[in-house]
Amino acid sequence: MKIAEPIAVIGAGSWGTALALHLARNNQTVNLWGRDSAQIKLMQQSRSNERYIPGVLFPENLHLFTELDKTLNGVTDILLVVPSHAFRTTLQMIKPLMKTGTRIICAAKGLDPTHHQLLHEVVAEELGELPTAILSGPSFAKEVAQGLPTAVTVATRSADFAADIVKHFHSKTFRVYTSTDLIGVELGGAMKNVLAIAVGIADGLGFGANTRSALITRGLAEMVRLGLVLGGKQETFMGLAGLGDLILTCTDNQSRNRRLGLALGSGKTTQQALQEIGQVVEGIQTALEIHHVAKQHKVDAPISAQVYRVLHENLSPQQAVEALLTREPKTENWGFDIS
Repeated sequence: MKIAEPIAVIGAGSWGTALALHLARNNQTVNLWGRDSAQIKLMQQSRSNERYIPGVLFPENLHLFTELDKTLNGVTDILLVVPSHAFRTTLQMIKPLMKTGTRIICAAKGLDPTHHQLLHEVVAEELGELPTAILSGPSFAKEVAQGLPTAVTVATRSADFAADIVKHFHSKTFRVYTSTDLIGVELGGAMKNVLAIAVGIADGLGFGANTRSALITRGLAEMVRLGLVLGGKQETFMGLAGLGDLILTCTDNQSRNRRLGLALGSGKTTQQALQEIGQVVEGIQTALEIHHVAKQHKVDAPISAQVYRVLHENLSPQQAVEALLTREPKTENWGFDIS
């Protein structure tokens, strides 16, 4: 039996489409909106997203829209799945169309490029204090669209909202764990993209499994150090939204961020890599944001810093590796010890 009130999914890329598909299969009525009207019309005609998730047909209860007002008509829960650089402007677009009692679920992964904020902070700034949740975890869009087993974390401070999100998403193939740590869940989902670029670079340069394991482990340490300073909980980073998503994104070539790193390590330019990938690679912008936030809070994040320098200061991958290898020996440290 379908729930009468639809859920709006804003963003019809691969991840937004996959989540819309899952919700529809889970007996939710779904309104899916994308900014590219020509692409949405093609999707309406084919009843699929052949650009990003080819061959997977949409259920009848998944409706496609090019108009935001129609997408949000009668909707309480809005799932935002847009690139982080478009997040603030998207909130500004939906604000005058929201009804009383609207709740926001954020499945975007990144930071706000304007003020270097976490995205749930941008929601509060643009829309006021309303129920907000973060959905994150090790989850490739293609596998979710195919109905393969997946587990994610949803963070919200509202127990009622958490219970409703579990009802919306939880199924035999999609397991939902709940948390109240919005900061940790969101930072983990953003920072793992930067670290996946680092691992991709190392693999592209031909380094082995030892290097990959070291980068993942020490990258996790950076994530924990920054996360604790920002107010996240250490156990969050050891869970699905931290370590789980980090392992997935660093080790599987479905990851756009890993593929970007592989291309850079093999000698291609960022532009050449992006042309091949053909989709937004969040880690490029996030590297800049993480570098800024880490410097602001005086947190040691050397791997993230070298990714930033490769992407934004034209440092070569070889020079970045040399800079990491020639650092002074240190005691292995975690948590608040950021020396």
